[in-house]
Amino acid sequence: MGPLAPDAADLATPAAERAWRTAQDFEAMALSQLLAPMFDTVDTADGPFGGGAAEAAFRPFLTDAIARKMAAHGGIGLAMPVFQQMMRLQERDSTP
Repeated sequence: MGPLAPDAADLATPAAERAWRTAQDFEAMALSQLLAPMFDTVDTADGPFGGGAAEAAFRPFLTDAIARKMAAHGGIGLAMPVFQQMMRLQERDSTP
């Protein structure tokens, strides 16, 4: 398995830094979608907050926060290949 994050040399330009943040955001979004069904199976009626519509309304925010934290700390390794592909495409488009 390859590295989970680019090294400092790969992030030498502002465009590369933006691409890395975008790749991490993409991984966080994918993780959020993968985590959402897990929370759908949890019975919160007897939990400390009592379930209900308000808890259900805020559940996507919790899922998103968990996914963002996971992506920021290596995630499942999706951000790095997305970043590498973005950089290859950027280099290809900038070549005359």
